Amino acid sequence: MPQEPTTLTAAPGVSPFPPIGDYAFLSDCHTAALVAPDGTVEWMCVPRFDSPALFSALLDRGGGGFRLGPYGLQVPAARRYEPGTHVLETTWMTPNGWVIVRDALTIGDWHEGHLEAEAHTRPPTDHEADHLLVRTIECVQGAVQIELICEPLFDFGRRMADWTECDHPAPSSFDAIDAIDAGERRVRLLSDLRLGIEGNRVRARHKLEEGELRFCALSWTEQLRGPANAEEATARLDATARYWRDWLDAGRFPDHRWRAELQRSALTLKGLTYAPSGALVAAPTTSLPETPGGERNWDYRYSWMRDASFTLWALHALDLDWEADDFMQYVADLERNPDGGLQIMYGIDGRRDLAESTLDHLSGYEGAQPVRIGNGAHDQRQNDVYGAVLDSIYLHTKDSGYIAERLWPVIEDQVTRAAAVWREPDQGIWEARGAPRHYFSSKLMCWVALDRGARLATLRGRPELTEQWSGQAEEVRADILEHGVDERGVFTQHYDTSALDASTLLVPLVRFLPAEDERVRSTVLAVADELTENGLVLRYRVDETDDGLRGEEGTFTICSFWLVSALSEIGERERARRLCERLLGHASPLSLYAEEIDAASGRQLGNFPQAFTHLALINAVLHVIADERRDA
Repeated sequence: MPQEPTTLTAAPGVSPFPPIGDYAFLSDCHTAALVAPDGTVEWMCVPRFDSPALFSALLDRGGGGFRLGPYGLQVPAARRYEPGTHVLETTWMTPNGWVIVRDALTIGDWHEGHLEAEAHTRPPTDHEADHLLVRTIECVQGAVQIELICEPLFDFGRRMADWTECDHPAPSSFDAIDAIDAGERRVRLLSDLRLGIEGNRVRARHKLEEGELRFCALSWTEQLRGPANAEEATARLDATARYWRDWLDAGRFPDHRWRAELQRSALTLKGLTYAPSGALVAAPTTSLPETPGGERNWDYRYSWMRDASFTLWALHALDLDWEADDFMQYVADLERNPDGGLQIMYGIDGRRDLAESTLDHLSGYEGAQPVRIGNGAHDQRQNDVYGAVLDSIYLHTKDSGYIAERLWPVIEDQVTRAAAVWREPDQGIWEARGAPRHYFSSKLMCWVALDRGARLATLRGRPELTEQWSGQAEEVRADILEHGVDERGVFTQHYDTSALDASTLLVPLVRFLPAEDERVRSTVLAVADELTENGLVLRYRVDETDDGLRGEEGTFTICSFWLVSALSEIGERERARRLCERLLGHASPLSLYAEEIDAASGRQLGNFPQAFTHLALINAVLHVIADERRDA
């Protein structure tokens, strides 16, 4: 009989969960893994970002994990990414020796070819390519007792696996099999360590001598191939490192003290893309809480049209346009609503139904419940989606003057929908679960949709549409300026309130009004002075907003980076620089960001790493760099 899964515990009063910001993020552009400081992979969904988790200790200490490291030692001496890569290097110091662990979700030869191809070719599906989590451990001094513990729990920890020995060139190899209805889901563990089965776990213990290198690898795709020895494992890690460095070399990064921060954010955004479709996930995790112990826990393993579109701002600014091509293909292939509009989010394969449910058997990160899969906001009305999509298309096409034929119907449909709905209330950019309102952000992005649509019509050679859509854009602008500004000349959250909202910082960034307009300046400074805690920006004040949820939340890091960009736009350059430096100081030890920051402690909150945060970082840093060069 399979034994019960291991439950990790901690001393009384001490959380058994590492801080959210202490996890490392690995990606192969199909799925992701989060690695705790002790060397345990605590989160990984296979075969895709949005698949059921194989390891879910991130959300329950009995949820299964995969550890490689020194026996009895939990705190490493150092962790870093090999420069310019998603290859993690962890250094361990013991009284008797020194070992280094390298981890990666490896990139195969097919992906290197995709980078170098002159024309777009479809990447292979999950079943056509090898996908591996490869780990090596090397003793560089002395001798160290090491251990391997691999405990997969299928379907978010709901089912244990039966291990069986298999035929593979690796010295020690086992299959973990999970029976699902009439079929099977299978993963394979390969290693040159001597593995033993203990119920649901596979374990190994070994004394690693100076100069000795060992490996293990986990495979989950159809062929279940993998390295046969440590040399092959090292070669796969090295090839993966080359892939990431080659990808970065295709971009344009300023020679500046913040170059490394820009590159890490770019790598993170790339790592959050799903290669077969071009979709971008908001984050690779679900239900990491926005409030410690609270209910603001959401599944972010899907592609939000708004987030992905804004991401293209950042990648375009760095000359990383290949991803924009892929995303445009993804958008063109999406099934639209009967009215021609796009949903606010889709599955990474384009599926529309993201029905939300809860996993009540998982305790949640530090007890935060519910743990959700799916996202009930997928069918909300959020009128900002049209502007986000049209702005990204315009940004991607304006330099070349070329609009792909298959994109034009998408453009026409989204502009038409924006024109039809901009007068109607919705749930707003923050997906409030309260009553629909006339949210400022939605009106603003409908203006963007009509304005960019008119510009695209000019590129298309359709002057009649340019005139029509430009006129409608001016109607939206006039309505916003009449109803969306309070008596102080500050833009408000929605038409029926004087409450502030950080989304109003987008006004100068989307060029709705010139930065020198007094209403723009007043709004930016009001947010900076009145919608902050300890200098970091809230998206809104919970006690002033009907968002349909209980509890507080942290400061939204994307909003703080928006403030940097907006301050730069209105000429508050020194203030923008200081805030940017402070925000960069809040990065995780591996230069990653979750969705929020607790203003009092600096702790990262929410799903991790968050694409929205990293794209805003890139734009903010580039604003400050441009200011410094103008002032030099």
